[in-house]
Amino acid sequence: MQTPDFAQINHPPLPARDLNFLFEHFPGQVDVGRAITEVGQFFNTLDSMLDARYVYDALRDADTLDLPVSPQLWFEVMLRHALPGRRTRQEQQALHYIAHLLALFGRAERLRRVQDGDDTAYDYLVDLVAEEQAVQDARRFVVQAHIANYALFLGGVCAEWVQHRHRYARRPVTVSYYADMGASRFHMASRHPLAQAYGLTAIYRELSLRFGYYREGLQKMAAEHLYH
Repeated sequence: MQTPDFAQINHPPLPARDLNFLFEHFPGQVDVGRAITEVGQFFNTLDSMLDARYVYDALRDADTLDLPVSPQLWFEVMLRHALPGRRTRQEQQALHYIAHLLALFGRAERLRRVQDGDDTAYDYLVDLVAEEQAVQDARRFVVQAHIANYALFLGGVCAEWVQHRHRYARRPVTVSYYADMGASRFHMASRHPLAQAYGLTAIYRELSLRFGYYREGLQKMAAEHLYH
């Protein structure tokens, strides 16, 4: 099975515009060309830059319809700001996974599909659960992963919308529903052999055990930077 597009746990080489932005805004003088050449060799250097206040300040007021960096970098910086503090490597990878997911789900057609290019689109978790029960092996893994990813997105980025619909439109679905669904499916997916094959086992365990932490971070990020 081809590696799913959501299975990204480490930083790929950053696009040139992302690296240029990071170093052009670096406090003090820096040899941008040399820095771009060398930064990929040092994970901790790049990771600390994504946490740096100068990067957040430079991106905070950017037009989200015309970003000066890739959507993935913007999401990762904003999410890290919403969830500050020292992190383990596993937490760093979880944040990177979520930022990559947000960039993927920026395309509505991808959000509604289990895998990129699928013919069938889903709008409701109940339909995805029915699909989960009807399939086996590799397809079940990607469906479980999509349920978890979809629940994290809706329960986090769209939390205010979910709460509004529950309160004023009398819709039965709550943020807690998405939290329960997402945490359980990350747990199930973490136990599948393909999670190990794609290097996702530890990240899915982290997201299952601390789903509320990451969901709340997404809600905070969205409130501060997407819906203000």
